[in-house]
Amino acid sequence: MAAIATGVYFRSYEREFALRHTRAQYARLGLLVLAALAAPYTLDNYWLSILNTILIAVVGAVGLNILVGFTGQISLGQGGFLAVGAFTSGLLYMRADLPAPLSIACAVVVTAGLGALFGLPALRLKGLYLAIATLASQEIIVFVARRASFLREESGAPLSVDRLHVGGFEITREYFEFQWYWILLTCAVLAVLAARNLFRTSLGRSFMAVRDQDIAAAAMGVNVTRAKVTAFAMSSGFVGLAGALTAHYTETVTWESFTLEVSILYLAMIIVGGLGSVAGSVYGAFFMMLVPVFLNEAIGAVGESVPGLVSRVPAIENAVFGLVIIGFLLAEPRGLDRIWQRMKDYIRFWPFRY
Repeated sequence: MAAIATGVYFRSYEREFALRHTRAQYARLGLLVLAALAAPYTLDNYWLSILNTILIAVVGAVGLNILVGFTGQISLGQGGFLAVGAFTSGLLYMRADLPAPLSIACAVVVTAGLGALFGLPALRLKGLYLAIATLASQEIIVFVARRASFLREESGAPLSVDRLHVGGFEITREYFEFQWYWILLTCAVLAVLAARNLFRTSLGRSFMAVRDQDIAAAAMGVNVTRAKVTAFAMSSGFVGLAGALTAHYTETVTWESFTLEVSILYLAMIIVGGLGSVAGSVYGAFFMMLVPVFLNEAIGAVGESVPGLVSRVPAIENAVFGLVIIGFLLAEPRGLDRIWQRMKDYIRFWPFRY
């Protein structure tokens, strides 16, 4: 009977608004939870460090997708807002002696406020013009970060951040990656749940209405001005959290870590993962962060037999990076999330055509 079901139907609003509807979804969620719990005990420090970096990227990608995928406001300033979150949290933690949770929370608020400020041009601009405006915000923030002396140590070295400690708890060198994994996993899960639930509210639906047709949304009573500015603020808040986590995890903050290439990387994550999909943000973050890792592994394996290949790794990475984006735009513009949906539909309706 399940194989020939024509859809998933609900008999109450409570069931319709549940995050999971079928037993298969609960089973996949259970397997995912088991994999997340087992990861730090089965991976070595190298792979655990990569996984920790991916979890930070998940938070930032979810934030960017709120703005670009769900609200339809293009942004090329992701790297700049990451820098704002990182420098704000690092400075408050080191020079104002604020506890780490409070410094991170302040970084989220500051970045959200700055995002709302730079989002004001969205009230008048669309498309390419808005992209250029957000690119200007990226360049302004990086310019300030590069020139301002108070964002560096007295010796001119990048800002150093002491190892994370909260009350009696402190990250140790021996279990550095292991302890950070649980912190970053918690933050990533909370970010995903917050985004999922955001679009079950009237505010989240107003974002999608603006994306689909802002004139029609205004005619239906949606405050387009508030929706756009709020979307910029909320997206920047997520990004600020990712930047603050980056500062405490790497223990060093420098403008060189937040260049335009970082903004393009995050934009690629949500394009490859799937615009307008919270799950797609997670898929895209994992995919785009693992591509250079596996590429380096492959080049390292054949590097001895192909002279000069290792020296061209950066160029090869850029080429593969561009080909991946072009390939998804041509083959599946809705990204990995749509591919996963098709795979589930195929299995669900097999042997019948979907």
